[in-house]
Amino acid sequence: MNLVIVESPAKAKTIKKFLGANYEVVASNGHVRDLPKSQLGIDIENDFEPKYITIRGKGDLLAKLRKEVKKADKIYLATDPDREGEAISWHLTKTLKLDEKTSSRITFNEITKNAVKSSIKQARDIDMDLVDSQQTRRMLDRMVGYSISPLLWAKVKRGLSAGRVQSVALRIICDREDEINAFVPEEYWTLEGSFQVEGEKKPLVAKFITGSSDKKNISSEEELNTIVKELENAEFKISEIKRGERQKKPPLPFTTSTLQQEAAKTLNFSTSKTMRLAQQLYEGIDIKGHGTIGLITYLRTDSIRISEEADAFARDFIEKTYGSNYKSEVEEKKTNGKKIQDAHEAIRPTYTDLTPVIVKESLSRDLFRLYQLIWKRFVGSRMTPARYETINVKLEAKGYKFSASASKMVFDGYLSVYSEEEENESNAMLKDITEASAVKLLEFNPSQHFTQASPHYTEASLVKTLEELGIGRPSTYSPTITTILARRYVVKENKNLYVTELGEVVNKIMKEAFSSIVDVNFTANLESLLDKVEDGSVGWKTVVRNFYPDLEEAVTNAKDSLEEIKIEDEKTDIICEECGRNMVIKYGPHGKFLACPGFPECRNTKPYLEKIGVACPLCGKDVVIRKTKKGRKYYGCEDNPECEFMSWQKPTNQKCPKCGKVLIEKGNSLVCSDDKCGFIVVNK
Repeated sequence: MNLVIVESPAKAKTIKKFLGANYEVVASNGHVRDLPKSQLGIDIENDFEPKYITIRGKGDLLAKLRKEVKKADKIYLATDPDREGEAISWHLTKTLKLDEKTSSRITFNEITKNAVKSSIKQARDIDMDLVDSQQTRRMLDRMVGYSISPLLWAKVKRGLSAGRVQSVALRIICDREDEINAFVPEEYWTLEGSFQVEGEKKPLVAKFITGSSDKKNISSEEELNTIVKELENAEFKISEIKRGERQKKPPLPFTTSTLQQEAAKTLNFSTSKTMRLAQQLYEGIDIKGHGTIGLITYLRTDSIRISEEADAFARDFIEKTYGSNYKSEVEEKKTNGKKIQDAHEAIRPTYTDLTPVIVKESLSRDLFRLYQLIWKRFVGSRMTPARYETINVKLEAKGYKFSASASKMVFDGYLSVYSEEEENESNAMLKDITEASAVKLLEFNPSQHFTQASPHYTEASLVKTLEELGIGRPSTYSPTITTILARRYVVKENKNLYVTELGEVVNKIMKEAFSSIVDVNFTANLESLLDKVEDGSVGWKTVVRNFYPDLEEAVTNAKDSLEEIKIEDEKTDIICEECGRNMVIKYGPHGKFLACPGFPECRNTKPYLEKIGVACPLCGKDVVIRKTKKGRKYYGCEDNPECEFMSWQKPTNQKCPKCGKVLIEKGNSLVCSDDKCGFIVVNK
């Protein structure tokens, strides 16, 4: 009798189908042991030995697992194929007191009959380097959380938390907000000309590219008017024509990060939703006519590698379905220069011939949309590039140059399966144009623009940034974002992430007191050290021994320096109308509010509207700091909703000398609140 232990009941159900009657498959429901919640759980005095306890509520499950272990001759630990899965298997061997001779570790990247059966043939011992890597990560996170969170509780409010990765993610978002708030837009102009080309029906639209002095940018309306005046009756001629072909390469198959980004962009899924749905697709779904099968490979990976069998099968499928000219030849060997987690494959469908059409009826709408995205991306990645004919025409007059380009698809290649946003072409292909063709200016079309600040982070762009900076790993992106949203440090509005007042306070404390913890380079270096523990080149205790003393010193210093930060119970001159006491300012999950100090006898509370000493430009009453329903800060009139004044940037009492609108603060400058005006006073 053989026993297979997996993590989830859904996975157990799928695997049971592939194995014969002499296999029993049971689930551990994730971790069975962990560090205790009530204490640090790491013996600092005894060389950082972790103290593990059985997770509360797992007693009955473990009793059931022990019964199954007694009946079995051979035990296979089949938890997920990553360090978290390896650690769960190791904890199971300790908790269930498994004999090394009768128990083995098996892993598979996809839940298919072949993968599961061949994994049993390749059973191995538990990889202690992987376990140590998970253990180190867990201990570092625990040290940071349990050392710093109590300080935030004492200084701001109970229930707040700091985390090794979440605090860096919060800092990245705060830094971007500061950058946006300080950004001063600069004016520039673009100039397009419509030209009639001899023998062509449609006019040719060309863009100004360089002036007589080789200056490329037009920075003011005066400059633009000078150019237009000079060229009013100028004779344009064609100075150059380039015809060619360009290719648009197929995309790479998905990694965890690129799947989260693309699902956010095209399906509007949060990172946590994408991972939840991908987990279901991986563990197995009942497909009509096929039974319960895993539809995609393992979802936590930063590899773009595809197994030779899957690659060959996909190319074969493409040849049969689309034709041999759609099948790309040989996959280029690509690495991204980083550690690839456990040499996993990229995320792909387990069976390429299970097209989205075949599985549609068996999947919920969102599961289908995610599966379709993964399937199309993978099949597209094995196809030939799309090919375009291109033409570029340069026009010239009086030393000024204009450029026009057009392209036409001649072969759709991978775009027949995986379509991407096409750029709008303003010109049709010009077949008969030559350098001798006569051109005549029809009209100029100038446009005023202002440089834009970097956009607010979205979940997708934050994941991309975390990955580029080497912070966190595929398994941590989603929980990190979920945590900072759940703590209300950050709110999400129309896909954008905005820092709340609470987030600003926590980030300020972390930057002042724990600068190394929220330092991007420090965190990235620590990640690469954890990777070295994983590949066996650095001992896990070395990492912990070096990390803890610095953290302890920072906590000791912070306790002293944070004494000065007074956040709670600031007295105001606002009288409680129920009992006559002076109300105080407190911090809640949504930021500051007014509360009666007579709590619990008097429970009166009201919103705290902080005045900024500026008169409302519409009605003259005070401008106060307000918050949107989700907690994003803005400036509005105290007489809202009667008065509709609002501004995302801090207004001033000064008016724009150019147009009369209110001036707002941007970094160290005062800027007109009307974007079209463009008035700026630097160094206020």
